[in-house]
Amino acid sequence: MTTQGKLSWGRELSSLFPCCNKKKDQKPQIITSLVEMVPPQPMPPQQELDAKFTELVDELELSEQHRADMFALPAEKKWQIYCSKKMGPDDNDRITMPQFYIDKINFMAARKNLEPLEEENQKVVDGLKTALRTQPISFVTRFIEMDGLSCILNFLKSMDYETSESRVHTSLIGCLKALMNSSQGRAHVLGHPESINIIAQSLAAENIKTKVAVCEILGAVCLVPGGHKKVLEAMLHYQTFASERTRFQNLVTDLDRSTGRYRDEVSLKTAIMSFINALLSQGAGEKSLEFRIHLRYEFLMLGIQPIIDKLRQHENSTLDRHLDFFETLRSDDEYQLSSCFDSVHVDTKSANQMFELLRKKLSHSESYPHLLSVLQHCLLMPYKQSRSTLQYWTLLDKIVQQLVLQTPRGDNPDVAPLGDFNVKNLQSLLVDENEVKQWKDEAAKLRKEQQNLQQRLEKKERECEAKNKEKEEMMETLQKMKDKLERESNEHKQAKRQLEDLSSRLQQLGSTSGVPGGPPVSSAGQGPAASSSSSSTPHPPPPPPPPGGPVAFGMAPLAPPPPPPPGAPLGLTEKKKNIPQPSNPLKSFNWSKLTEAKIEGTIWAEIDDLEVFKVLDLAEIEKTFSAYQRPAKEIGEEASMKKVKELSVIDGRRAQNCNILLSRLKMTNEEICNAILTMDEYEELPKDMLEQLLKFVPEKSDIELLEEHKHELDRMAKADRFLYDMSRINHYQQRLQALHFKKKFNDRVADVQPRIEALSLASKEVVQSRALRQLLQVVLAFGNYMNKGQRGNAYGFKMSSLNKIADTKSSNDRNLTLLHYMITVLEKKFPKAAAFSEELQNVPEASKVSMTELEKEIGTLRSGLKNIKEELQYQQAQSSQHPIDKFVPVVSQFITVASFSFSEVEDSLQEAKNLFAKALRLFGEDTSKPQPDDFFGVFSTFLFMYSEARQDNADMIRRQEEEEKRVLKESQMRKEREQRMRKAMVNDEEEGGEFDDLVSALRSGEVFESLSKQSNRKQRRHNGVESSRERPARKLNQY
Repeated sequence: MTTQGKLSWGRELSSLFPCCNKKKDQKPQIITSLVEMVPPQPMPPQQELDAKFTELVDELELSEQHRADMFALPAEKKWQIYCSKKMGPDDNDRITMPQFYIDKINFMAARKNLEPLEEENQKVVDGLKTALRTQPISFVTRFIEMDGLSCILNFLKSMDYETSESRVHTSLIGCLKALMNSSQGRAHVLGHPESINIIAQSLAAENIKTKVAVCEILGAVCLVPGGHKKVLEAMLHYQTFASERTRFQNLVTDLDRSTGRYRDEVSLKTAIMSFINALLSQGAGEKSLEFRIHLRYEFLMLGIQPIIDKLRQHENSTLDRHLDFFETLRSDDEYQLSSCFDSVHVDTKSANQMFELLRKKLSHSESYPHLLSVLQHCLLMPYKQSRSTLQYWTLLDKIVQQLVLQTPRGDNPDVAPLGDFNVKNLQSLLVDENEVKQWKDEAAKLRKEQQNLQQRLEKKERECEAKNKEKEEMMETLQKMKDKLERESNEHKQAKRQLEDLSSRLQQLGSTSGVPGGPPVSSAGQGPAASSSSSSTPHPPPPPPPPGGPVAFGMAPLAPPPPPPPGAPLGLTEKKKNIPQPSNPLKSFNWSKLTEAKIEGTIWAEIDDLEVFKVLDLAEIEKTFSAYQRPAKEIGEEASMKKVKELSVIDGRRAQNCNILLSRLKMTNEEICNAILTMDEYEELPKDMLEQLLKFVPEKSDIELLEEHKHELDRMAKADRFLYDMSRINHYQQRLQALHFKKKFNDRVADVQPRIEALSLASKEVVQSRALRQLLQVVLAFGNYMNKGQRGNAYGFKMSSLNKIADTKSSNDRNLTLLHYMITVLEKKFPKAAAFSEELQNVPEASKVSMTELEKEIGTLRSGLKNIKEELQYQQAQSSQHPIDKFVPVVSQFITVASFSFSEVEDSLQEAKNLFAKALRLFGEDTSKPQPDDFFGVFSTFLFMYSEARQDNADMIRRQEEEEKRVLKESQMRKEREQRMRKAMVNDEEEGGEFDDLVSALRSGEVFESLSKQSNRKQRRHNGVESSRERPARKLNQY
């Protein structure tokens, strides 16, 4: 190969698709091929060399990776490459080279008989093919500009039979393939109106290599954007050119034909199958199930399935890969089709089954009468054997095909037999706009009714669920209380008997020894018992704070003070100032005022604000700071439209947030009030909404402002009216807090109990585990053996030392630690100790428990119960209750159940603390500051490290076994690789470029690998369904 030929690797490495680039990790081969060359001129300065070399690399159209590889070469190598490319023929010769080939090919096309000059003609065509591959991109550009493509296509159209069967024909196809290696040439070929059609015409040649080259080009064009449909059009053109009865007829015939030459035969069949797979899986076939079934049906009707079964006899891996992909894709498509009809398998050969599936699918639908109409009119079509009868049925077939395949935008993925047949336009003609509007309105109405019914149903379900849950919790609590009462009753009886025994013994001692003093002890247990009972009598509740004080949760006055009358001043009576009054309410100015009694001796005694009112524009102030909020309008609209003014005295930001909350809550103020008074009997207030409502409790200043405008309720803004209505509820904030605590109580207890249980179980496990003790015994032995001096001779060690075992590395293998070695010893010598983790199941969960947080949450529950009890006492003391107020009965019942549940939680926490303290003492740990997350965290970390080290040992053993197997099969695998390489190199004599890489990937089946993997995943997912099908993947329907 010439030096220019060796430079062709640049364009060959930049691929059209990443999956087709198989040489991207290789170094440029030109490094070794130009070592012996001597540059004809001395090397220029570095800057000039870099500029020239950059110009050369730009012409080669390399990928980024290979550009970097080229620029990384030494300066001497760069100069050699440049000289080999630029110091050859002069510029004039290079520019005229395309014209030379074009003239030669035009001359050959004009001659009637090329046989005498066959060798010379072959050299010319081969030279053009080599030039298109190896010359710079400027040569390709010049060839295109001089209309070299039309020259080749005209020669292909006009050649006689002898030429079409010669090597010249094959080389001309190779020229087109070489031209398509560059993006510019490929775009020019695809843009030519007849190029793909003329290439497809070459399938009529008998030369196998020509057929293979054409199939590979057409298959590769299917992979290029926009090329798939061009190939389908070309095959339809070839049907007319070759007088085929149906499209693809000669292609399937060649697939079945035997030539007697194994290598050529397998090469042709592989190229045809790769072309068929590209037609089925690319273009519209990537996403459209309908298109794949439609196109595959053409091949099945030509009898491709029996041919595929026969091709298996060749036992060629590459050919089998394409056959497997065809059958796998068909199997997946048939499964998707059958799933649409809830059937195991659709037998497309059985007209009865297909009709039955359609009948079941459309039965009881508005489309069923139209199906019957189609069948009735089919009965009326001509059925006598004639050309017109066939045309009728063909037309009906084409119409249905186009109905199925045409996209909503009117695009046809296949060649449309009826060009003006637009399904979308026809559909629009069948639908009346008024009917559509009526249907839409009716559908919207039905959707709204359905949403309302759904909301009501969900509300009732939540209510029932809450009631059932409450009932179950009540029954469970009653059972626990019953058990506890029986247990305490038995203990009381036992204590009473012991007391009676002691009393009788004391009486006997008193009568016999006459001991003076001491109170008389009665048999009924008066005396100490009476004193204990009196001491346990609860103290009366503390008196409530005086009215007017701050209202806190659980600290309520006996009766709220009545609000002052409108306009009445607060506190002591003050002298009325002669202040002008606005005609409408104004925004309030939140200040802290001083009374007349407090201004003596201050600056305010000298200030008279009445003088200021003479200067102020009061009308403008009233207009600017009016409490009425009007929606923004245009000036013209204000004059023509009058809307009701809204009164708002609440802070704007707070009012906005309150409105957002109310819009999410979707309840009226009255419904919210009723829900709070009934303690949310119907479960209308979610927990998160209660938390938000607590942020909008009416404050004292809000209530005072709202009271001043209570006569204007209809004009109040939404947020103001909400705060006003809520302020009418007695102890609104305390009720809301009680309701929130009631709803959250079970969740809080359920959050605490698992942690307490994990702490108790983990403490028991570490105390009772025999395997752990044996493990510690082994660790102690290792430590004493490995440590000397003061570090040795130990009788025990801190548990934190367990996590330092892995820090000791082996002196032979740095990846091997003392922990890895110890696990090996334990598994061989102490198998029970090696499985110690099975006895510490709850330790990881206990390592997450923080005693501080646990006690804090218990304290929160305790204080919440105390506050809700105080609020209950306050509500019970009220003389008048609202008719729907259910606070007292609901909260009384809740406190009974919650108090018992909380006492159980407290008891279990104390028991867990005792067990944990016992575990700390057993292992010699510090008991002054017990923290479960510290103590059990040591064990949890060790369990994780132990598991990882154990897995490392297993992986190391597995790798050793795999290495042994690999060594045993190395010779056989080497032979298989050599065979695959020889097969891959068949018919690969020419160096490839972008388009060549695409053809190579198509030939080997790598293009379909990702699709095959997806099909395999689908196959595994539906493995159970596939096993019940009527036939395996390969035993498909025979056509």
